[in-house]
Order: sequence, then structure tokens, then C-alpha cells
Amino acid sequence: MATEQSQKLITITPKAAEKIKEFMTEEKDSPKFLRIYVQGGGCSGLSYGMGFEKAAEEDDLTIEENGVKVIVDSSSQDHLKGANVDYIESLMGSGFKINNPNVTKSCSCGSSFSTE
Repeated sequence: MATEQSQKLITITPKAAEKIKEFMTEEKDSPKFLRIYVQGGGCSGLSYGMGFEKAAEEDDLTIEENGVKVIVDSSSQDHLKGANVDYIESLMGSGFKINNPNVTKSCSCGSSFSTE
């Protein structure tokens, strides 16, 4: 299990960290990590995924920020380099927002993207 030493792969804002910790305490199986990943799908080719995990896999990179341990698998790391995870609350709804500098194209609904 690698640990991030140099440039930040992902930044977690304080508001997002607060919400992640809140959601983790509500989980029955007491997860230790938030997994953020990129998978194929959507009209632009890729989409984000998030979920809780009890343990990291061998090829995962572990990042700790604002009291939250995040794991990212090796195939998602290039797509997420420099990304920022925030939690947005507005009249239109609330949820996690990933601001990713690697995105070159996204669909109109914002749920999928592509990178070069």
C-alpha cells in the first residue's frame, strides 16, 4: 500500500471531510476509508464513484486529509491527479462535487467526463 508523499493527488475540503465523517459514522460496518475511483461509463466515457471500505488493496494509494483517509486504485490515479472534492449545499440540492483539472470534455448533465 503506497502513501502519497509529494504532489497531492486529491484534496478534500473541510466541508467535504465533515460530511464524509458524518456518513461514515452512520455506516453499520465501521468503514475506515473513502474510496474514490474512475470507471468507464456515461455519455462522455468515464464517471466517478465513491464508496466506503474497511481496508485498502495492495495497489491503492492512501491519502489522509482533514481527518479522512482516502484510497485511490492505481488505474484511477492518473484521471484524478490534482482533483478537489467538495460538498455543495444549495437550493438545487446537495452532494459531493469533484473539480478535476484533467477533464477535457464532460456531458451536459455533468455526470460523466473524459480526459486526454
